[in-house]
Amino acid sequence: MKLPNKITSYNESSISKFPPILKVLREGEKSPIELYEKAKKDKISISEFMEVIDALYALGKIDLNGEGKLYYVTRD
Repeated sequence: MKLPNKITSYNESSISKFPPILKVLREGEKSPIELYEKAKKDKISISEFMEVIDALYALGKIDLNGEGKLYYVTRD
């Protein structure tokens, strides 16, 4: 996972890919394939996509339902 530092700018980091993916999931549940198709429009490669999905899941921002679809986790 690319993190921003002196050499890697924020725009080149994996963290900059969080908002576009979360924006799509806020609209509704998506299968991983549907989500990747939308992510490709934001110039996110498959390896970056997998890193971002892993990180968002670990952070508790997204989850997988029983039907195999990803969704945005809302907190109260």
